[in-house]
Amino acid sequence: MKPGVNPLFLGGRVIVFLVIFIWGWRFILTPLESNYTAQSFMHLINLPFHEAGHIIFSPFGKFIQVLGGTLGQVLMPLVCCAVLLVKTRDTFGASVALWWLGENFMDIAPYINDARALDLPLLGGVTGKDVVDYHDWEYILGKVGLLQYDHMLASLSYAIGIMLMLGAFAWGGYLLLKQFQIRETR
Repeated sequence: MKPGVNPLFLGGRVIVFLVIFIWGWRFILTPLESNYTAQSFMHLINLPFHEAGHIIFSPFGKFIQVLGGTLGQVLMPLVCCAVLLVKTRDTFGASVALWWLGENFMDIAPYINDARALDLPLLGGVTGKDVVDYHDWEYILGKVGLLQYDHMLASLSYAIGIMLMLGAFAWGGYLLLKQFQIRETR
């Protein structure tokens, strides 16, 4: 027979789940245009991975270097999810990483949405209007001829983020229910 789950361990996971569940609903219920994601604490966690992505992908040319910011930001939670699943077999931890991935898609949506307006304050205190080719998504969408679709692509990114978060809620909740059913009772 499998050993039961320690109730303190389960309680800690329930607290983590409640935090991401409540916070996640705040993200989901706040419109993309409010830019709530960029004002949240998570944006400060995502930003170093975004900036590191520019450096990591720089050997592959300017287009990939610029896209690399978003790639770095999205790849980090994806890598964490994969490691938690494959290496440590921590499915609950992987569900939290999936939540983080969803949050990242929601975090990049206002940036994509700003590709034509160029109003968002960027790193360094400037906007895309102030410095030519400084706004990642203006450059990316301009190069591929999709600049006029910035709002649609931003909405798609936001919707993907919402779907990933909802999936993380369902997955994490299911795992907690299963762990609750096999918890140690002594």
